[in-house]
Amino acid sequence: MAEIRVQNLHKAFAEFTAVKDSSFTVKDGEFFCLLGPSGCGKTTTLRMIAGLELPTSGQIFLGDEDVTFKRASHRDIAFVFQLFALYPHMNVRRNIAFPLVSQGVPRAEIAAKVAEAARVLRIEHLLDKPVSGLSSGDRQRVALGRAIVRQPMAFMMDEPLGALDSEFRELMCQELRGLHDRLQATTVYVTHDQLEAMSMADTIAIMNQGVIEQLGAPQEVYDRPASVFVADFIGSPSMNFLPFEGGYTAGARQVRLGEALVAAPELREDAPAQKLLYGVRPEHVRFSADSAVRAEVLGTEYLGTSQIVTCQTNQGTLLRARVGTDVPAQRGDQVGLAFDATQVSLFDAACGRALRTERHEAASPTRASRSQAVAGAAHG
Repeated sequence: MAEIRVQNLHKAFAEFTAVKDSSFTVKDGEFFCLLGPSGCGKTTTLRMIAGLELPTSGQIFLGDEDVTFKRASHRDIAFVFQLFALYPHMNVRRNIAFPLVSQGVPRAEIAAKVAEAARVLRIEHLLDKPVSGLSSGDRQRVALGRAIVRQPMAFMMDEPLGALDSEFRELMCQELRGLHDRLQATTVYVTHDQLEAMSMADTIAIMNQGVIEQLGAPQEVYDRPASVFVADFIGSPSMNFLPFEGGYTAGARQVRLGEALVAAPELREDAPAQKLLYGVRPEHVRFSADSAVRAEVLGTEYLGTSQIVTCQTNQGTLLRARVGTDVPAQRGDQVGLAFDATQVSLFDAACGRALRTERHEAASPTRASRSQAVAGAAHG
């Protein structure tokens, strides 16, 4: 396996710029996710790394080798697509073996590598079956087998679970992460599904309109979003944004929402007199009769272990709170809202940038904290 380095990667199609000066490093053995909405440039970035698209400018290194303008066939990379792209006239064994047959690998070696790939993917019992009769999950395993049998330097995966239903997708997320841990394979994975990224990735690059808005571990991008876009895109329901006027200096620990003073993480920079946003995730909102921030309950959504309560503040802003099912909330109720100030983010409303606060000085999370971020990102 090998490290992948992308430097100032840029791709334009006539008047349209798909990727704008992206730079990042995928460490050797890392599971790296490109995450974002449709049309954000994530697949174009992946295709350039794989050699299926040539960049307008910038450089791509696979290990120590500059592969920027090398053909895909000259890069030691395996690609897994959303559509399985299996050969219907071949059985599972021949599909998995096809890349090795094309390379002229000896038969005995092919048989051994196919058997090993099937063992890793737990599809030994399917080797002599036709692919046409397989379930979607098994077809995806065969497609993965065809990729890993070559033992390439890196894997490129373009929404490989997009065609599966939700039950299979959750199962395959666990399978893919387990496969990665067993192979220690350098992997670049494209998805628009935040739960896939949060549950599998070591590092996530969140893209928007061709730009990487934030690069970090799942817990990092969830807890300390670098922009309004990231805060809104990650999480279900997404972060609440309460507008307020600026005019604060570094060291401030309170802001004014309407007529109420509320606690905030200590500012590490000046926030001039312009429109700002107080960002708080639904799980960090609670009801408090003593709070000066007042709201009316518009409705509730029961989720079994919790409920999502939608409110409208006295300033007219919609807000969602994730609270326990034992918390009484009926449409029309007047409630007070309190926030966990240690979990609040502050943003410049004009440019969307997160303001620097004491939260940014917190220690970086460990990989073990990935499950906490997934739980927060999941709806319910």
